[in-house]
Amino acid sequence: MRALHPSTERVRAIAGLVSRLRHPQTTVRWRLTLLYGGMFLVCGAALLGVTYTLVSHQITGSAGLTFHGGGRGGIKAPPFGSGAIPVPNLSKLPIPPNVPAAVVRLMQSSTGQEFLRFVETQQRVDELHQLEIESAIALGIMAILSGLLGWFVAGRVLRPLRTITTTTQQISEDNLHRRLDLPGPRDELRTLADTIDSLLGRLEAAFESQRQFVANASHELRTPLTTMRTALDVAIAKPHLSSHPQVRALDASLREDLDQADRLLESFLVLARAHRGALGEETFVVLAQVVGDALARRRDVIAAKQIEVHSTLAPACVEGAETLLARMVDNLIDNAVRHSLPCDLINVTCEADRDTARLVVESGGPVLDQAAVARLAEPFRRLAAERTGSQNGHGLGLSIVAAVAAAHGGELRLYAREPGGLGVEVTLPVSRDARPATGPA
Repeated sequence: MRALHPSTERVRAIAGLVSRLRHPQTTVRWRLTLLYGGMFLVCGAALLGVTYTLVSHQITGSAGLTFHGGGRGGIKAPPFGSGAIPVPNLSKLPIPPNVPAAVVRLMQSSTGQEFLRFVETQQRVDELHQLEIESAIALGIMAILSGLLGWFVAGRVLRPLRTITTTTQQISEDNLHRRLDLPGPRDELRTLADTIDSLLGRLEAAFESQRQFVANASHELRTPLTTMRTALDVAIAKPHLSSHPQVRALDASLREDLDQADRLLESFLVLARAHRGALGEETFVVLAQVVGDALARRRDVIAAKQIEVHSTLAPACVEGAETLLARMVDNLIDNAVRHSLPCDLINVTCEADRDTARLVVESGGPVLDQAAVARLAEPFRRLAAERTGSQNGHGLGLSIVAAVAAAHGGELRLYAREPGGLGVEVTLPVSRDARPATGPA
């Protein structure tokens, strides 16, 4: 695939950012924050309006102010000298001894008293206007704080929902035993979590019943297969039957079908065992050695198809059931050899880092569809429309690989190779005994 020019990548990144800004993702947390902030803003504005109205009426009632269309806050003092301001008798007020007599006479006159009342009224008008400004500023600050508080409260309220979502996304058919076990009071979210736990319990019981049925059916079917094989042995041992070529051909054909049925039942048993996680006795397994032995056992088949094998086997040690791990590797190698064309190339890589062992098997073949390849780990899933009677396998190989890997704490990844063919990657945790020590010397 051709790489993009750096400038083109920057343009696409900027376009994506602009698109996200124009069409932001409206989450529940954002909607709750806007709801909380909007409700606080409306209630705060109503409270300030009521307070302002009460204060303004008190001032107008005591100072003789009147409401007008203009002016500061819609309140305006009467003009000086209009006689609209009630003038109290100030002659009985105590006068400081250091005030000049002229000032005293002016203050005690009607004009002086009206002027003083005008100054007092104008001051109250200014104070009311200042109250209006400060109230608007306080409302704006509290609106911002309420938005931040609403974001925090919405996050706390939705935290159990995020826990439910994250845990549910991590649950699959391999770990249906997990439960949410949401703590806290029995509210709507707790009821939702308990409902999901009940659903997971029913799913686990259904899956376990299906796996147990497969295991029991496989065990029960072995008996009639053994009886059929014994009947063939008895029949072919008779001299008058074994001398006929048609009887010998029929015996060979029936034995081949019985062998294929035995392999299918064995695969069912291994798959059921891996799904149950019944590893048995866990041992220290050198994965590179298991891969080398599997390639050596198929040397003749590889040579007959003239397949070239490139193997890079670095030491990779895992811990688990050696029988299941060997079956997993056998299925990978068998799948690669079986589906490769003559003179194809198979790459086998085994490597490990500090925590993970990785086995990659890449085989040749035609170009495959990635969507179809991703479903190959399902039982009886093939790229063609063939069923179990095919000589090209019974469709359980990669299913067993996925189940064994999951039982050992690993995973399987399938991908279609660009040149053609299939790539299979299995990752497993490295054995604890194989990890280097990190403590002080």
